[in-house]
Amino acid sequence: MQKPWLSHYDKAVPHSLDFPALTVVDVLQRAVRDYPNKPCTIFQGATLSYKEVDDLSDRLAAGLAALGVRKGQRVGLFIPNTPQFVIAYFAILKLGAVVVATDPLYTPRELEYQVNDAGVELMVVMTNNYAKVKEVQPRTRIRQVVATNIKDYLPPVKKLLFGLLKEKKAGFRVQLRDNDVWMGDLIAAHAPGQRPQVPVEPDDTALLQYSGGTTGRSKGVVAVHRGLVANTAQIDAWNHEGEQGGEMVLLAIPMYHAYGMVVGMLYGMWKGGSLVMIPDPRNVGDVLTNIQKYKATTFPGVPAMYNAINNHPDVKAGKYDLSSIRFCISGSAPLLRETKERFEALTGGHLLEGYGLSETPVATHCNPLTGPNKTGSIGMPLPGVDCRIVSLQDGVTVLKQGEIGELVIKGPQVMRGYHNLPTETMDVLKEGWLYTGDIASMDADGYFYIIDRKKELVKVGGYQVWPREVEEVLQQHPAVREVGAAGLPDAESGEAIHAWVVLQEGPLLYGDQAVTPDELRAWCKQHLAPYKVPKGFTFIDKLPRTNVGKLLRRELVRIHMEQNA
Repeated sequence: MQKPWLSHYDKAVPHSLDFPALTVVDVLQRAVRDYPNKPCTIFQGATLSYKEVDDLSDRLAAGLAALGVRKGQRVGLFIPNTPQFVIAYFAILKLGAVVVATDPLYTPRELEYQVNDAGVELMVVMTNNYAKVKEVQPRTRIRQVVATNIKDYLPPVKKLLFGLLKEKKAGFRVQLRDNDVWMGDLIAAHAPGQRPQVPVEPDDTALLQYSGGTTGRSKGVVAVHRGLVANTAQIDAWNHEGEQGGEMVLLAIPMYHAYGMVVGMLYGMWKGGSLVMIPDPRNVGDVLTNIQKYKATTFPGVPAMYNAINNHPDVKAGKYDLSSIRFCISGSAPLLRETKERFEALTGGHLLEGYGLSETPVATHCNPLTGPNKTGSIGMPLPGVDCRIVSLQDGVTVLKQGEIGELVIKGPQVMRGYHNLPTETMDVLKEGWLYTGDIASMDADGYFYIIDRKKELVKVGGYQVWPREVEEVLQQHPAVREVGAAGLPDAESGEAIHAWVVLQEGPLLYGDQAVTPDELRAWCKQHLAPYKVPKGFTFIDKLPRTNVGKLLRRELVRIHMEQNA
């Protein structure tokens, strides 16, 4: 049988789906039609109904159009998980423009690369990141910034307290410069009916999702409306116990990434559920409080999040009731059996290991909701997804069950390609099949197992990190002659970046103690997002390289593991 997984699906999961020809905007409009007064977003106690989100995004779309935003234009979002993200996201799409969502933790250097590569001309930004955008603006095509303050959609009492106690310290109080405008002023100045009625089609580009890809630097994955909607429908089919109109989705996973965007925001809207928004997932206390207060039912995340909950002292002391949780997909890093079993014991819900890529925004595999969950497996392909394991030698020969090769995927959610990178696109998209770069195998029941990464991407707590980027930053330190970086197993985040450093000779020689790991770490913090900063440093005399000078990162890892066994 070519698709052995079909006979092992949960009985309620269809073997195939008729994917609707809808846009992402249609997902919101369906929820507005069926649940106009139901809370769409819940943020620190303040709610916006589906009708309110629709009206606000219409008003903002009218305002953005007045600023010159047109169909196909790339608009940046530099906002954490807040109602403003949802409002701006749909305002952009209603104009037929393309969302370029950027990690709110990015440094100016990282931001500059992404907005230049995408061709972003207008940026919607939270005020605590306003200074970063203004710093890079002269070196980009950004002509205008639309700013919003995190307190704008807080309840009145919290808004007052935030303004008195936190706003100035946290960097949210800013004075706009040049021709920049407030998002709230744009909304106030326009009526919903002023939004231009731009025709948006299912095959139009909706998103440039930046990913490590399979090789090299971050790439813009071109995702169309139809693909994002198809993946949302697949998640809905897989969670066959989901309640229409009754889901409470905890959005702690960042929405700037397709994982939070699709498995969290769009899935929640597809079900007519409410989105409980967590701007900082590292604040475990806030996560726990929101789960208990709003009786969250769905919680997509990464193993580090579930581990943090398992080990939280107040959870161990029984101070939180987490029994409302029913459905969790864990992605981005291997899910340990202990983590799964402890979390399921705490909640009584299902924690399922899954798999996906930015190139398939976003999920392609998952363990079944009620069927066997196999330890170490990413599960089975979702309905409508076809998979093969092909030979690492020729990339064509389909291997037998149990044999190890490259995982290739075909499905309605597969990207159109990489933005402005035709050669890289042809390298990974061949006759409709996406070559993932992941080495895997499939067992007799159709469960898949990731063996290793053909690519050298490191996933730190669900965030993607390319070692080369870390190396480039460290190489600029005056004490560093050579550097290699790679991922090491880490109990807290799944993987952590480690750097092996060869220092300059002379006065900066390591034996003279002229530079320390703390100094190098501080250097990295100036130029890299926190999760990209190496957790550990090793000073060595020479880096292992091939005869043609290529750095052997796997050899660095092997030696380190042997020395620390």
